[in-house]
Amino acid sequence: MNRKTLVLPALAGLLAPVLAACGSSDGAGDGVDPIVVGVATPIEATKAAPAPFDPSQAYDVDAWNVMRSTLQTLMRLPRSGTVPVPDAAQSCGFRDTQNEQYRCTLRGGLKFSNGHALTAQDVKFSIDRMKTINNSNGPLPLLDGIDKVETPSDNEVVFHLKKPDATFPQKLTTPAAAIVDPEVYPKGRPYSGFDVVGSGPYTLKTEHRDNRVTKAVFTKNPNYKGGIKARNEKVEMRFFKDSSSTEQALRKGSVDVMNRGLSPDQVRGLQNAQDKGIRLQEMPGQEIRYLAFNTKDPAVSNKAVRKAMAQIVNRSELVRNVYDYTGVPLFSMVPTGLTGHINSFFNTYGNPDTEAARKTLQQANITTPVKFTLAYTTQHYGSSTAKEIRAVQSQLNRSKLFDVSVKGVDSWQQFRTDAQDGKFPVYNMGWFPDISDADNYIAPFIGKQNFLGSPYRNDKIESQLIPSSRHQSDRNAAGADFKQAQDIIADDVPLLPLWQGKQYVAARDDITGLEWALNAASGLQLWELSRGVAN
Repeated sequence: MNRKTLVLPALAGLLAPVLAACGSSDGAGDGVDPIVVGVATPIEATKAAPAPFDPSQAYDVDAWNVMRSTLQTLMRLPRSGTVPVPDAAQSCGFRDTQNEQYRCTLRGGLKFSNGHALTAQDVKFSIDRMKTINNSNGPLPLLDGIDKVETPSDNEVVFHLKKPDATFPQKLTTPAAAIVDPEVYPKGRPYSGFDVVGSGPYTLKTEHRDNRVTKAVFTKNPNYKGGIKARNEKVEMRFFKDSSSTEQALRKGSVDVMNRGLSPDQVRGLQNAQDKGIRLQEMPGQEIRYLAFNTKDPAVSNKAVRKAMAQIVNRSELVRNVYDYTGVPLFSMVPTGLTGHINSFFNTYGNPDTEAARKTLQQANITTPVKFTLAYTTQHYGSSTAKEIRAVQSQLNRSKLFDVSVKGVDSWQQFRTDAQDGKFPVYNMGWFPDISDADNYIAPFIGKQNFLGSPYRNDKIESQLIPSSRHQSDRNAAGADFKQAQDIIADDVPLLPLWQGKQYVAARDDITGLEWALNAASGLQLWELSRGVAN
């Protein structure tokens, strides 16, 4: 896994190096002691990606955490669980037995934070705009199944889908389907800068320096109409250079809450910090980490090379030595705990076996050692990523079958652009779910407009298995299709799953609501946090 009241020139905010404050808050809540959330991942604007909080571009978990609190969607995930509930909508549902027509009725009196009324026409504009901009790095694939949107009245929206899709209600909960103001957001291009104009539970003010957000202040929106009950008046999100800096701020008391990017050492330390006014909440996680391949790159275009890597990589060693069991080995792109999961890579390759890998390469007449560069982003996934990549490099090179070098890229946006442009033969990626369904761990990575820009294609997955699974309103019945898809991926290895992570939220002991801080898609629910009495 993922952004507005002043309309700025295309790159005005992007090129300004000075500290700036912007947003739509009218000052409500000033003087209230905010809950401070520390974030260890930068959110930045670049020339290639100038709109970090625009739904047409944003597609990462930290940006989506901002957007979930400020931009409204028709549906949302509940406090816990995976069945969507109405937010901007009063009610929604399929109106046919084929899951091809989805109709929503909006709540009355909806307004954007600038005072403009929000109607069904704004919902249609937002979806049509996403398709018009067609940002290659954005979340459009979540909505590309929409054929057309109709608005029979100011409070009715009808989605006509190209094919049946039982997962569509969940997709409407994501910031990809966020509703924006047509008088603010340009129809044909992203809305540059760090402003947000939305109708969500909070308004937003941001501060930024050198095109990176340094602070985001969320103030309870008095005009919000939806299903969320905010348990605080104000939340302040501060951005740090790394998780160590964030933890230091938490221990000093200048930050109340932190999650994401915690290293194993930090997890252990925070587990033992209860006597120092800190507690750590552990939750099941659906974050995964994997290697992605440019299957047209000469170094890895032969499937035998990728299969040999799958036979060598030792996931248990990674989980033990790098992550100290804060994750579990993953043998499929679909994580454990989701309907349809199967250990396809283990079933196909078994335990790590260098001799089997050697035989695989010999039978394909591959000259060894196979040489390539393994790329990763240094900041986006936490401080342990570099250690993880070095461990994978060591495993492959120890076999004498590979000669792997590594390359770290500081800028997340640059890393994403370079990966999509095919500049890396192999690169490390993570995935937080958009929706809590096996579909979201297969469909985004397969097909013409896949999230990675991968050239890999598989007609059976694209044309048969995914469409078949989306016919099934009962997601248990879709499991057989997902299992077949996972077996195909294990055989072709366009992706190589590594591990599945647990989720942690650390907080000062006077903060309540931690047990509800993350939803089923690992999204941060700022509105659940409140300040109580320290234990």
